[in-house]
Amino acid sequence: MKKILFSLVAFCVLQVAAAQEQVVATGPQIKFEETLFKFENIIQGDTVEHTFTFENVGTEPLKILSARGSCGCTVPKYSKDPIAPGEKGEVFVRFKSAGKRGMQNKTVTLITNMKDNQQVVLTIRGEVMLRDTEKPEE
Repeated sequence: MKKILFSLVAFCVLQVAAAQEQVVATGPQIKFEETLFKFENIIQGDTVEHTFTFENVGTEPLKILSARGSCGCTVPKYSKDPIAPGEKGEVFVRFKSAGKRGMQNKTVTLITNMKDNQQVVLTIRGEVMLRDTEKPEE
């Protein structure tokens, strides 16, 4: 009898634990299609532009409160309007390679109104090559 009672209690505890895992997150939740963009090799002085697309998969409007590039060469633009649940939004990033060379790994940090993990980091990465200064032979 004790084994049956113990088994029944254990089964109930497992069911409660499983039900708690299935709780749907409330509030705004951001889901990006990608958080890393790799650009091809570019020549020093070129500009790379990329649009990161996201969706609010939460239950309340999502708002990006700020977006900050890791340096002045990485400039983000984003909508200041709230994104309703189920709607999509974009973060446009421009990287200017003037004065840069070699492997570049630049980030944009977003601060949102999400309750958990308000910070989201987007990355743009690639190689900046020096412009060939040699003149072709004639």
